[in-house]
Amino acid sequence: MFAPASGHGVFDRDGGERQLALEYLAEAWNVAEDDGVQTGSLAHASLFAALATFVKMHGDEATADLIALLPDRIRSGEYNLDRILQ
Repeated sequence: MFAPASGHGVFDRDGGERQLALEYLAEAWNVAEDDGVQTGSLAHASLFAALATFVKMHGDEATADLIALLPDRIRSGEYNLDRILQ
């Protein structure tokens, strides 16, 4: 599902560490898919792990506030891996 980071997209603005993190996650994701783990299961597990980490680091309210911003960001295409940036 994930190609190696292409140098385009939302992670470019945030610098090298997030780019590196995405590359590690992409590699793990691809290995799991090669081992037969379903994409939907990977997505759900990833969301759970990310949200649980945010709750642990920032608390319930801050995490809920962050999540409340996601619908508009999703609709604007920020999380679309096929999106072409000009």
